[in-house]
Amino acid sequence: MTPATTSRPIGRIRARGACLAASLAIIVAGLTLRFVPLGLPMGIVKYGGSALWAAMVYGLVAALLVHRRVRTILLVAGAIALLVELSRLTHTPELDAFRLTLPGALLLGRIFSPWNLVAYAAGLAAFALVDR
Repeated sequence: MTPATTSRPIGRIRARGACLAASLAIIVAGLTLRFVPLGLPMGIVKYGGSALWAAMVYGLVAALLVHRRVRTILLVAGAIALLVELSRLTHTPELDAFRLTLPGALLLGRIFSPWNLVAYAAGLAAFALVDR
């Protein structure tokens, strides 16, 4: 079979376990950045955490879509990050109560910020570069 007739996408096949391990390492790094007083500037803590969150989303999407191209994973992870950020513009008593909990704050965040979208793009791009 020639390369043109194979059904596998061009590029390497990523390992699901490696993506999950990388996502776990990113979660640990993000929690450390947010909750351990490292003496870093607040902007690094806030937006670094957002970049790491988006990188974690990329890793989880890559673990689910192991045979897909980096571009596809990047688009899916980017759409998830965008939707989560835009969800912050929606307020219901139940959703706002969940956002006040630690899991809610870590998963969904509390306040919409266009700067988070910039941080997400950086985190997604960084993981995509590593994935390539």
